[in-house]
Amino acid sequence: MMMPGLEAAAGAESAAAEDPNKGKIVDLVGFVEKKSCYARNEDPRFPHSNLFIGDSRLGCKSDADEQLIVHIEFNQFVKIHSLKFTAFNQGNEPENHPTVVKLYINRPNLGFEDIDDVDETQALELTAEDLREGGDPILLKFVKFQRVSSLTIFIEDNDGGDVSALGALNLFGKTVATTNMCDFKKQKG
Repeated sequence: MMMPGLEAAAGAESAAAEDPNKGKIVDLVGFVEKKSCYARNEDPRFPHSNLFIGDSRLGCKSDADEQLIVHIEFNQFVKIHSLKFTAFNQGNEPENHPTVVKLYINRPNLGFEDIDDVDETQALELTAEDLREGGDPILLKFVKFQRVSSLTIFIEDNDGGDVSALGALNLFGKTVATTNMCDFKKQKG
């Protein structure tokens, strides 16, 4: 089910002085700086880059145990309104569904050794309904997710499986009106 007013992000490359989306909530995947994203403890056969493809059969899995860290960088500041987690492989492995997820903003290079020393921005407890394909996104405490340059998702626990698996991830929000300094030309004289 799609949220009212949700439109695909177009022209993500240009950051103008005014909001190009005119205040509408959009899918933020077009603003993800994919080459700067990473995951810790991911199964190399199911990398984090699969989360943005749209096919839950590919998805992302943890490797050694149920914990997984996925770090997402944006190419400009965004405001994150909601997230949609989708179950791996259409929910056929319910024991691998993430249940305890912690979100951190603007924390690059967060790893397992220091994640317990940092307060999360928001903690989520996911249910099978939250992970259902076509289900509603999870609303975040919007006031805490303003001016976000990166989002770190820590899957701390699952429904009892040896590994955690996530089929897809959608991020919804708004861009922050900014000026792209690369657009300015040097003046002679």
